[in-house]
Amino acid sequence: MPTSLGLSAAHALNEKDIDGAVVGDSPGVYALGSNTPTVFYVGYIGRSDNDLNGQLKQWVGGKYSHFKYRFFASAQEAFMKECNLFHDFGETELDNRVHPTRPNGSNWTCPRCGALG
Repeated sequence: MPTSLGLSAAHALNEKDIDGAVVGDSPGVYALGSNTPTVFYVGYIGRSDNDLNGQLKQWVGGKYSHFKYRFFASAQEAFMKECNLFHDFGETELDNRVHPTRPNGSNWTCPRCGALG
């Protein structure tokens, strides 16, 4: 399992903390899970192609207590990072077992396995 996600520090998964940390409506990638003082346990990897803040708010009140995130300059960069994280953790360790899908209308493929998503 990777030691670094290349994402932000962990934040509590609630609307106040999302609004305080995730400012703007850019594409981005996120990891959901639980947090201890020394380890962030990843349960789900996801992305938003245009509104990371809004996407994270859809998870508030669910099974995950914390999130990490990172903005990207484009939806394509976010898709590539999501694919890489998905493969880093493997389908058996994540709650999301299906390979990330590419945005509608794009022809991007996964940088690791070539999947069309």
